[in-house]
Amino acid sequence: MAISIKTPNDIQKMRVAGHLAAEVLEIIKPHVKPGVTTGELDRICHVHITKKQQAISACLGYHGFPKSVCISVNEVVCHGIPSDETVLKDGDIVNIDVTVMKGGFHGDTSKMYIVGNPTILGKRLCRITQESLYLALNMVKPGIRLRTLGKAIQKFVEEKQFSVVREYCGHGIGESFHEEPLVLHYDADDAGVVLQEGMAFTIEPMVNAGDHQILVMQDSWTVKTKDSSLSAQCEHTIVVTDTGCEIMTWRNDETIPPIITHEV
Repeated sequence: MAISIKTPNDIQKMRVAGHLAAEVLEIIKPHVKPGVTTGELDRICHVHITKKQQAISACLGYHGFPKSVCISVNEVVCHGIPSDETVLKDGDIVNIDVTVMKGGFHGDTSKMYIVGNPTILGKRLCRITQESLYLALNMVKPGIRLRTLGKAIQKFVEEKQFSVVREYCGHGIGESFHEEPLVLHYDADDAGVVLQEGMAFTIEPMVNAGDHQILVMQDSWTVKTKDSSLSAQCEHTIVVTDTGCEIMTWRNDETIPPIITHEV
């Protein structure tokens, strides 16, 4: 397994790309409201990325994906294709997944939004999903097995009576959108990967309110829960530091610090 170790120059470029990706999630927030279409949200994100940021949406055209961001509503687990036919309504939960490329490097992040007045289940699912991500972020440091992150996420989520999607995972990131290693969000073989300073990857647990099984729709992109239960996802791009990790896609609304340190 060839896992890239990022140089200080690489990391600085990733900070820029990560900051831009986080900014997209911040500027789109006031537009996520009842009556708006996911197609309109995509257009707002696209204009911001390409015009204001002078950057590239890595999703647009990636293996044929037709839009600039992924927008997944309610039972859609991931890779939802924005559409002018999909109108948001009160109580919907929405994941917006953004990957920005700038200076040859990628920043990849996603966030859950609740449309209008939340349902009890939707609000709880979004909170638990974010907490599972924060749990893993707080564990990252050199010398630990990658597997321990997924094991902790799975244990936490299942204790809350939810389930973790198995088929999709986090990934290494840098000059390429997807690099080694695969970052699983449940307890499974990690090929012996031990975290080292300079590794950069995403952690992006997908959590279902019901069973973990999923279905891929006929468009070959949209992934839904098999039992039509709600699904949520939260994602950050991080780099491992000498004492913990730096969250490249940290936002101003976070309850976790952008740099996490542990005593050595």
